[in-house]
Amino acid sequence: MRASEINSSGSVSEFLLLGFPCSWEIQILLFMIFSLTYLLTLTGNMSIICAVWSSQKLHTPMYVLLANFSFLEVCYVSSDVPKMLANLISQTKSISYAGCLLQFYFFFSMCAAEGLFLSAMSFDQFLAICRPLHYSIIMTNRLCAWLVIFCWLGGFLWLLTPVTLISQVPFCGPNTIDQFLCDLAPLLALSCAPVPGITLVCGVISSLIIFLTFLFILGTYFCVLSTVLNVPSVLGRRKAFSTCASHLAVVSLLMVWSW
Repeated sequence: MRASEINSSGSVSEFLLLGFPCSWEIQILLFMIFSLTYLLTLTGNMSIICAVWSSQKLHTPMYVLLANFSFLEVCYVSSDVPKMLANLISQTKSISYAGCLLQFYFFFSMCAAEGLFLSAMSFDQFLAICRPLHYSIIMTNRLCAWLVIFCWLGGFLWLLTPVTLISQVPFCGPNTIDQFLCDLAPLLALSCAPVPGITLVCGVISSLIIFLTFLFILGTYFCVLSTVLNVPSVLGRRKAFSTCASHLAVVSLLMVWSW
């Protein structure tokens, strides 16, 4: 560890993110691949946001939730990918102590908000397929607005306790994180003192929202699939399946990534 990485009180002032320890040529290749993927992600999600924003016909709860989800995806990937790209072509691969905590907070807060938005979207799908006659009465613009506010605030408030606890953990060396972002487990593993209590609390809080949203989505889609399978016509079943197929794919990918 360099002397500049320790402040006057003897605690770590920055961390080193190993990222992808490989040859320089491979790192350049990864930089190009991830940069292209990042740009495509931004372009795709911004296109959805612009389409919903510009078309009055798309100002419905389903598309408002989708536009917010797309904006969340833009913020989500921007919370860690730019730093990862910078570290790929950098020799230092460092991130400040405050920057590390902020990256952890924003990345996992938006991950929590993503789970909440997927739950809100599954609730919208449930109403549209299982309660079609009551959909317009229940899913009003007012309720949609409250759902959007709840998802954004819920995600960021949920991670306040973990980031507050992590900020109280003493770090005095080593300062190397074997990851491309400031993840919970490798970060707490660098603590100077044993912190089993903080590790347990942070792990439970971070994981709990994933399980809660997953169970909610699973429950709503169980009802949706039960309703779809009881539709007498084949055409009706296909239409219902096509309505929720894309959302199910997103949920499945998120759950695989989380595990």
